[in-house]
Amino acid sequence: MLEVKNLQVVFPNGNEALKSISLSAERGEIIAVIGRSGAGKSTLLRCINGLQAATSGEIILDNENISGMGQQQLRLVRRHIGFVWQEYNLIERLPVITNVLTGRLGYNRGLGSLLGYFDRTHREIAINSLERVNMLHRASFRADRLSGGEKQRVSIARAIAQEPKILLADEPVASLDPELSLQVMSDLARVARDVGVLTLINIHQVELARQFADRIIGIARGQVEFDGEPGALTTSVLDRIYRFDHQLTPVVSSVTQFEAEANSA
Repeated sequence: MLEVKNLQVVFPNGNEALKSISLSAERGEIIAVIGRSGAGKSTLLRCINGLQAATSGEIILDNENISGMGQQQLRLVRRHIGFVWQEYNLIERLPVITNVLTGRLGYNRGLGSLLGYFDRTHREIAINSLERVNMLHRASFRADRLSGGEKQRVSIARAIAQEPKILLADEPVASLDPELSLQVMSDLARVARDVGVLTLINIHQVELARQFADRIIGIARGQVEFDGEPGALTTSVLDRIYRFDHQLTPVVSSVTQFEAEANSA
């Protein structure tokens, strides 16, 4: 379903954000992407979403080469790519239901889209999406009245309302305390499995990745250092993912310390 081939991103200042990333993923998988800050995790997701142009390589989603598309084609493809942001990206002054309905804008054509009108079908999809994250009781609340955890659940509902082929989440719990992080990750994983959507989650918290992902990809210095099941993520593997440089000297010597460093990054 998703295939990334030799993806490279070099910024104008010469910084090589991605050196050569290759991976494949199937519908229904939940994949956690881990690594140090600056390793290239967010750049990878932005490339898949078409927000960051690749210097070279290919991204193929359902047999369509995203990396070779123009802006008009990308807009159509993005209808099927849900994105959950770290900082929610909600319109604070609007009701929760309206925020979720913005996930339907790509399907809402003509004058209705300009006027913010959504027909019954769109509204039913939005309501169903809120029900999935247990937020229907907040449908009429302004977004700025919600807690951080509630806002992130609404952003998940908005992404699911797109009826996506792939769901991307960029540090979705980085702004939340540990208890809320656990709850939101649980909701995200449950909903993703319920709808059977391929999900890639950038996350610093290694234990949450182990708990909720089917598969973990570790990125170091713009390359895939590990790709496997959570049980194979050993301390020696974490040493390779989180070390400072190309030397084999580990940054820390235990998983607990790794996570403390990642969370503070």
